[in-house]
Formats: sequence, C-alpha cells, structure tokens
Amino acid sequence: MASPPDTSKTVKLERYNSYIRKVNSTKLLNASSKLLFRATLLIALVLVFFFTFNYPPLSDSTNHHFHTHSHFLTSAFGGGGGAWERQIRHSATPRRPNGFTVLVTGAAGFVGSHSSLALKKRGDGVIGLDNFNTYYDPSLKRARQALLTQHQIFIVEGDLNDAPLLTKLFDVVPITHILHLAAQAGVRYAMQNPQSYIKSNIAGFVNLLEVAKAANPQPAIVWASSSSVYGLNTENPFSELHRTDQPASLYAATKKAGEEIAHTYNHIYGLSLTGLRFFTVYGPWGRPDMAYFFFTKDILHGKTIDVYQTQEGKEVARDFTYIDDIVKGCIGALDTAEKSTGSGGKKKAPAQLRIYNLGNTSPVPVGKLVSILENLLTTKAKKHILKMPRNGDVPYTHANVTLAYRDFGYKPTTDLSTGLRKFVKWYVRYYGIQSGLKKENHLNNEQPEDSA
Repeated sequence: MASPPDTSKTVKLERYNSYIRKVNSTKLLNASSKLLFRATLLIALVLVFFFTFNYPPLSDSTNHHFHTHSHFLTSAFGGGGGAWERQIRHSATPRRPNGFTVLVTGAAGFVGSHSSLALKKRGDGVIGLDNFNTYYDPSLKRARQALLTQHQIFIVEGDLNDAPLLTKLFDVVPITHILHLAAQAGVRYAMQNPQSYIKSNIAGFVNLLEVAKAANPQPAIVWASSSSVYGLNTENPFSELHRTDQPASLYAATKKAGEEIAHTYNHIYGLSLTGLRFFTVYGPWGRPDMAYFFFTKDILHGKTIDVYQTQEGKEVARDFTYIDDIVKGCIGALDTAEKSTGSGGKKKAPAQLRIYNLGNTSPVPVGKLVSILENLLTTKAKKHILKMPRNGDVPYTHANVTLAYRDFGYKPTTDLSTGLRKFVKWYVRYYGIQSGLKKENHLNNEQPEDSA
C-alpha cells in the first residue's frame, strides 16, 4: 500500500505566507493610522489659523464685535473665550465690600449709560449689553460706549433674543442684579415698525427672564416700564393704583404686557422683579427722538417746530424728569431689591414683586419748555401750533411718587429750567456749537457730564 503524500512542507509554507500577510497588514494599518493622524492634525491646524485670523483676540481699542463668536470658540477649543471673558470679568468685578455685579441691558442708551456710570462710580461691578440698533443715530450710542470704556465699563454687543449669549454671560460672571433698560422706545415709531416692539419689549424680555430663572443663584431684576401704561387714564396725579388697561399706543401695550409677564415669572419661578414707570426722561446724552432734543436742534437751525395742543385746544403737558433723578430711583430700587427665591428654575418661596412711578411730580406745558429753550439759546423759535394727532401720544402726565419715596427715599430735586440748562451745556459742546448762545463762553467751557 502506497504511503500518504508528505504535506508538512505545504502546511509550513501556508503558515509562513499567512504570517507574511499579517505582518504586511499590520504595517499597512500602522502606516494608514500615521497618515490619518497627520491629516487630522493638519486640518486642525488649518482651522486654528482660520479662526485666529478671522476672529482675533479683542483689544481695548476695538468696538467689541468678538462676542458673536465667543461661545462657539469656547466650545470648539476649550479656551474660555480669552480676552473677551477677561474684559467681562474685569468690568463686572465690584470694587466695594458687598458690591453688586449688575448686568445693565441697553447700556449704550440714555438711561443705561448714566446708570452704568453711577453704579461703577460707587464701586459696583457693571457689565453692559446693547445691540446698537439704528432707531436713532448709532454714533451717539458709540460715543456713550466710549465714555463708559474710559470708566472701565465693558459693553457686550449683542441682542436680548440671543439666549446662548445671555447664558454665556451668566457662566462667565456671577450676576447678582439685572438693570433691564433695553427696549424699543418711542410712541410714534410703533406705527411704522410694530414688530420691533414685539421683538424687543416682549420676546426679548421673556428671553432674559428665561435665562435669569435658570441661573443659580437667580439675580434680582429691576426693569424699565413706562408712564405710557396709564394710557387713557384721566385721574391725576397718576398712581400705581390707577387703571393701566387702556393703552393708547402699541409701545404702551408692550410695556403693560411686560408688567404682566413680570408677574407671571415672579409667581411661577420666584424671580424678584421691580418695575419702574419712567416719566419723560431728559438731560445730557439724551435721545434725539425726544421733543426737547430735536426742538433744540431745530431752533438753532432756524427750522419750524411743531407744538401740539389737545383736540380741545388745551396745552399738552409732561412730567419732565431729569436724568440724575431717574438714576437715583434706579439705584434705590436695586438697593432695596430682595433676593430671588428660585433655584434651578423652581420657586422655593414667595418673591418680591414691585412697581413704582419715577417722575418729577411737576407737569410743565410744552409751550413753557419751548420758552426756556428760547431763553437759553437766545433764539426765537418758529412755532407751528397744531392739534395732536391720534398716534398714541397722551395729552398729560403727572407722577405720584409716594410709594418710591416711602420704600427707597426717591425724591426728585431738579426743576425743568435747571435740567435744560445742563442739557444745553452738553449739547453745544458735543455738537460743537460756537455762537448764538446765552453765556456762550460759560457754556462751552463746561465739561460734559459723564455720570449721574
């Protein structure tokens, strides 16, 4: 019988070939891994260089546009936002014992800039937020921003509706208080752009409250309502106990809606909320859309000004309130605001809810306002007397400030003549007016007011 063929050499050869294939496979895998690693590293470096050149670190002299990319960069590279966060922390750090860290929305606005300066002056930490919209000349807002920068107050350029940005601010610094002054202002503009009022005064406010309710600890919030909420109310002087369910303009309706929204978030989430109803605020660094401001401009340029009367032929009157008095009221409300009682978005106990009038308690006819300006500017106004259109303006405002005086000592001290003189001093300097003014040298030698 024939012996079986010898297959040992074949088996050994197959094992050797299998070994060679494994070795080659391992080498190929290692080479591929190294190539993949190098390719990944190269892509990462390209991305780093791309973002570095397109979004450079912020310096003190820039206009602070880095904020729109900060939270993306932080999550992508874990760098903590770099210079942007350092500027926020520096601005928000209190310099007095037990000082507040206050987020001021609308910080480049009229009341916002004055309030920010006053808080910083007394040693509180302040971080501003403003979207620098074009409702009126943004260059005036930029000038206020430059003034705040001189006092080491940093303004984040962003929108109230940007929830990730607001959340990021709370992550960077422990905000103890919010002074919410950002809003779409103006009664007549609502007829041209109603959606802007809904977006800012309602949606923006809700977004801010949503972020605040989730913060731990929750901040106390003081926010600006308006005397416009009294609408068609005929009782005088206006009291917080009077009806506010008859708004005469969309602006007034959004502010009234804000008061009801505040009640809801206080009731459900334990947020401490204080609403302030401002009465016709005026003064240096004011808003160009306000009558006293554009009256001054038009009188100096020899243009005719429209002076309204009621449908019954009576003079329109306003409770003009000087900016310094308003700022004192804002700070008084902050100082007496109790802590919010919620945690992680859940209410633990009843929280403070307040509403106050902040006015001057002395209504002045618009005709007298014009006369004071004529005297200060030594120029006769060209007046066009006409009936007030039905555009949402109300004929008369008069504040009862008893509650604010009782709770935080609010007491206005500046009459209209004194306040307008201070405004004109600022106006002629800011706009470089050189002639035609009463006591010209005295006015032009005055430094512009930079704090309230």
